[in-house]
Amino acid sequence: MIEPNPEYGPVELLRAMERAMNRGDMYGAAPFPSPPASQVATSPPAAVPRWWRDASAATFWLVLLFVTALWVAGGGVDQLFGDASSSLTSAGRLTGLIASALLLVQVFLMARVPIIESAWGQGELTRLHRWVGFTSFTLMLGHIGLITSGYAAADLGAVWGTIVDLTLNSPGVLLAITGTAALVLVVVTSVRAARRRLRYESWHLIHLYGYLGAGLALPHQLWAGEDFVESAAATWFWWTLYIACAGSVLLWRIMIPLWQSLRSGIRVIDVRYERADTVTVTVGGSALKHLKVRGGQYFQWRFMDGPGWTRAQPYSLSAAPDSATLRFTAAIVGDGSARLPSLRPGTRVLLEGPYGRLHSGTRTADKTLLVSAGIGVTPLRALLESLPRSPGDITMIHRVRTIDDAVLRGEIEHLAYQRGADYHLVDGHRIRDRASWLPEQARDWDDTRALLSYCPHVAECDVFICGPKAWAEAVRRAARRAGTPSTRIHIESFEL
Repeated sequence: MIEPNPEYGPVELLRAMERAMNRGDMYGAAPFPSPPASQVATSPPAAVPRWWRDASAATFWLVLLFVTALWVAGGGVDQLFGDASSSLTSAGRLTGLIASALLLVQVFLMARVPIIESAWGQGELTRLHRWVGFTSFTLMLGHIGLITSGYAAADLGAVWGTIVDLTLNSPGVLLAITGTAALVLVVVTSVRAARRRLRYESWHLIHLYGYLGAGLALPHQLWAGEDFVESAAATWFWWTLYIACAGSVLLWRIMIPLWQSLRSGIRVIDVRYERADTVTVTVGGSALKHLKVRGGQYFQWRFMDGPGWTRAQPYSLSAAPDSATLRFTAAIVGDGSARLPSLRPGTRVLLEGPYGRLHSGTRTADKTLLVSAGIGVTPLRALLESLPRSPGDITMIHRVRTIDDAVLRGEIEHLAYQRGADYHLVDGHRIRDRASWLPEQARDWDDTRALLSYCPHVAECDVFICGPKAWAEAVRRAARRAGTPSTRIHIESFEL
């Protein structure tokens, strides 16, 4: 065992262990031949405009502001300070309006609209989706309770009779109750404790009921809600919002992916094992050249190989795209990925995407730091291949449990040699009693100091991170403490 020494820094310690266990690393390897020209990025893609993000955020707040203005214009403030019944009903109207707007925004966030996806990235959209979803659900429950109490004239004894009356006599309320039940199912299974107990495929199927819930819960407001029908401006606003959200889902989640896949004629070309629990799949098609995809992005994949083809699986590209093929590498961890080794050449493929911000178009600095853990290395391997050759400006750190767990290690060493990148393989089991990106044998070292030792210019870099959520957060904290602006730290998460 190597003991910590003030003169022997954390990186020197880990490098010594790496060299002792890994005699074939890039520093002692012979030069690799250049890869085929079709696999090398020919020109850097255009950067994602910052104003896309700012404009979408401003639109979100304007929607909520307009909804509140409708409530005020409808006498909401005056009623709020009236008798108990009027006060409860007015508060119920406001919570219902905001809940409806947030529910529609939530649907729009996950509609895969390219501008929104490029501006925010799937990881950030997922976090927003959770926040907006739980907020809208809480307000919806508040709306139900407040409106019912208000209509019952604040008489608890009359609540049950009011519920029955609203259900039987108010247009669309029965549909709204059914929709609310569907939304309750989605929210309960989205709580992390419940989510961990479900297979991804089961959770994804249940989550689709969110669209059904939104479709059933909202129409009663269009038919009978005062704030929806009392003015032409309100009616126009709500119908526009509904049509925009429904149209976005139909266009970007169904029609365009289907047309894109059928036009491209994408089929499986090759399937091979990287390790016993990791497989690489290569697909090709005549029209892939029309896809605007970049190394580091991911698709939702469906393979037309039998039962289960309707369930999409998110896999990141593990090689820079060319005009003829796409490639991903996945760990076999669930029912969806367990089917991958049995795919046969010629199997039809349906694609939805590309998505994600782990690509060179989000860079704003000349230097780049790529940090991954385990199978999270796959999009960063593709990103490394897409970056222009720039000796000394690219650093890559790959955390693994053991050297044997280093997926695509040979390819990464090859690319690092080509591009003059510093590649560091850091092995060891994680530290269990504190949040750290370092392995157990480096527990005495500070996360930020270690990161600076590997990449002294981290404050000047765009930092791309891919790995387990808690681990990625530890890397993000270390990068921030080292001086990297938050706008230059890019993290993707496929968890909902």
